[in-house]
Amino acid sequence: MISKRINKLLTLACCALVTIAGSAQQNTLLPAVGNSYSTFENMVTMPDGRVMGSGNAIDVDSQGNIWVFERCGANTCSGSDLDPIIKFSPQGEPLTSFGAGMFVFPHGIIVDDEDNLWVVDAGVEDGVKGNQIFKFNQRGEILIELGQPGIRGDSPGLFNEPSDLAIGPDGSLYIADGHINPDSNRRIVHLTAEGEFIEAWGSKGNGPLQFECPHSLAVDSQGRIYVGDRTNNRLQILSPDGKLLAIWDHFGRPSGVRIHEDILYVVDSESRSVEGQYGYNPGWHRGIYVGTLDGIITDFIPDPAPHDGTSFPEGISVDDNGVIWGASVGDRKVSKYVKN
Repeated sequence: MISKRINKLLTLACCALVTIAGSAQQNTLLPAVGNSYSTFENMVTMPDGRVMGSGNAIDVDSQGNIWVFERCGANTCSGSDLDPIIKFSPQGEPLTSFGAGMFVFPHGIIVDDEDNLWVVDAGVEDGVKGNQIFKFNQRGEILIELGQPGIRGDSPGLFNEPSDLAIGPDGSLYIADGHINPDSNRRIVHLTAEGEFIEAWGSKGNGPLQFECPHSLAVDSQGRIYVGDRTNNRLQILSPDGKLLAIWDHFGRPSGVRIHEDILYVVDSESRSVEGQYGYNPGWHRGIYVGTLDGIITDFIPDPAPHDGTSFPEGISVDDNGVIWGASVGDRKVSKYVKN
């Protein structure tokens, strides 16, 4: 099945973007491409007395330092006095941390071109904290604060369980606003570089430009937006002004989406074959897809244990050397994938 899709994509490679639809492969059948990456696990050492919490938020700054936004040694930061934002050296040794008491459910971290940190809190304690996005410098000083602590909404200036953030080539911000809870938003929010509201697109559903858990997103050099519409088991690709360009269903169930030097990286950490189980997407083998911006898959890093439900990164980033970094929710570790 996959080889037929690849042939179709190759035929349409002259096009900037293509729309793909097709049936799923068997769980044990890998995409008809190789894996040119080596895997290295447990890449960071936690500060003394601490254990790694669940997390899908990881990025690397211009000096090679690894930034992890983890869930306070558990799967939530509610009630914790631990710092969830941790900086590790390129060798994985802890350097500094901050953010204690500020967050509910850490869910995204982006290092911008000036090595500032944008973090996304997908959780909410009503009227207390959560539903916010912060920009920090590396000393932990707040530069920008978006949203209102603990306030849900879909109006300009409010979020409801945001999941991820991407920065466009012009510096503007794109927010995947919505997570898995039925009452959270299902939209993409476009803001200025300073966080001022411009517009929002999308609604709840499974049709074109509708979302069920817009879990991650990335922006290419032309400003096109690649949205991991996770619960709908697809990517939706939008123009910079929010028009639908394509729907791709051949990247599994996308939890994390990143673009580096116009190479597309998509991680499927959830596909499962058990009906009724969260992440139901029968016929797909979990792993990291690497491909071109016209949708051609060039590499696939398979989950070595695709049926246990806990072993693979949910969030990824790509550093300046093209190394893929992953943070996992289930087994709570940092991994990296280096091209051979």
